[in-house]
Amino acid sequence: MKRPLLSTAYLPPVEYFAFLLTEGAAIEREERYQKQSYRNRATIMNGNGVMNLIIPTVHDGRMGIVKAVRIDYATPWPRAHWRTIESAYNNTPYYLYYKDMLRPFYEQKFEFLFDFNLQLTQTLLKLLQLNREITTTTEFTPYETDDLRLSIHPKNARKENYPFRLQSPYYQVFEDKFGFVPNLSVIDLLFNEGPQAASYLLHLQQQIETK
Repeated sequence: MKRPLLSTAYLPPVEYFAFLLTEGAAIEREERYQKQSYRNRATIMNGNGVMNLIIPTVHDGRMGIVKAVRIDYATPWPRAHWRTIESAYNNTPYYLYYKDMLRPFYEQKFEFLFDFNLQLTQTLLKLLQLNREITTTTEFTPYETDDLRLSIHPKNARKENYPFRLQSPYYQVFEDKFGFVPNLSVIDLLFNEGPQAASYLLHLQQQIETK
């Protein structure tokens, strides 16, 4: 398979992490920023169903390249996001084991969205106990057909033909209410499955690499 290039992502979805584990994967830091994507939003599940957590960004003349996009702290979104995550997952089997390493991201300020996402993703890899060094690009690679930077997108995730829709079910705390919902943030997998989350992702990675 060709080298997987991924966009930066906030609490990325499960399929994103599976590609991040593949050989040669890299995160794009030189592309132009795209709104309404996983670059600044995460999809989780709570008692009301699927919901998005969106990081507001500063809209100024320097916003074009994704590595230069600044986070807007004019509203207390970190507190709101953390309260939402806690409300959604505090009854999951493993939330208490992992929350203390994630909460600091909602208690300190990062200037740039890319830096926030990168450090958060690195922390998630540690919690998953996956030994993976993240590589970032140094120059922009033009988009291609089925480019992961475009195809792994919240608007695509609910489509019937989304190529990563058919994930194997894992335990979800609200599955008795909504059934299994794929393509959620990896924290959904982590909080619900704990140490088994790594095995799930590695199995998904193997499926991807054999296609």
